Amino acid sequence: MVPISQAWTVASYVISQKLKGRKRYPLVLMLEPLFRCNLACAGCGKIQYPDHILNKRLTPEQCFAAVEECGAPMVSIPGGEPLIHPEIDKIVEGLVARKKYIYLCTNALLLKRKLDLFKPSTYLTFSVHMDGLREDHDTAVCRDGTFDTAVEAIKEAVKRGFRVTTNTTLFSGANPAHVREFFDQMMDLGVEGMMLSPGYTYEKAPDQENFLHRDQTKALFKQILQNPKKGWRFNLSPLFLKFLQGDLDFECTPWGSPAYNIFGWQKPCYLLQDGYVNTFKEYLELTDWDNYGNKSDNPKCQDCMVHCGFEPSAVDATFGSMSGFLQTAKATMGV
Repeated sequence: MVPISQAWTVASYVISQKLKGRKRYPLVLMLEPLFRCNLACAGCGKIQYPDHILNKRLTPEQCFAAVEECGAPMVSIPGGEPLIHPEIDKIVEGLVARKKYIYLCTNALLLKRKLDLFKPSTYLTFSVHMDGLREDHDTAVCRDGTFDTAVEAIKEAVKRGFRVTTNTTLFSGANPAHVREFFDQMMDLGVEGMMLSPGYTYEKAPDQENFLHRDQTKALFKQILQNPKKGWRFNLSPLFLKFLQGDLDFECTPWGSPAYNIFGWQKPCYLLQDGYVNTFKEYLELTDWDNYGNKSDNPKCQDCMVHCGFEPSAVDATFGSMSGFLQTAKATMGV
């Protein structure tokens, strides 16, 4: 579970946006300081760039400006692999000073040796990419030994007092029993919570055979999440977990997780690249939002149930009405 201070900050922020009558507001800034990675996962569509693009980096100053311009209370730092960035410690330090809740997404191959660059903080969480048990994970990331390396890094980070979560992406063919066993292993490691999401159907991903369709996603997550163990902790809204199982239906809110990277503000979301603009204001005002989401005719959106689009929808529903709040409370208590 997230610290009370973080939960209160997010709740206060969302309620304030509601009281101001803002229909579209950011919840998590997806800040990509680079695209370069030290893995080449078959289901990834984020690293298919030529070297001159992969070698580019956002400066700490560019990162701080984007964070302040956006105003979201949480910042996710994906990539690529952020720990490759030569100034990632300065970026994190500056965001902590701004009291932003940071999720530094990493495959953890470099984490153990780079822990000395960081200080444990309520504002900093290492979100470790873990796609299942040893064999399942190593297959997903296309390199043997990555699971064991990540586990050792998680143990060391937890030992030193860092907040650690896991981030799991599932594809067609995932074994529900294996995933549930994986949850047990992660809890035994002492991670704070787990994130789950179906993979997005990136057009440039090498593996196009194992992406999930909507009905497949619901069936898979229903098998995984039914009768959850009391010891499992998820770093997700209870309503989003119900959405994954097909028990609730939400429309995507892509502006809830806007993406900023070396090209600028990415329209419309972290997953799709339909152009870039220079300012967050332009992002909100110049994006044709009716062209996106499950209710649109856009084929790129029809099977998407990814957390960066629908977790903000679930959070918005929680604080949008008393019924939404009560529904979340019931889901939290397992009622």
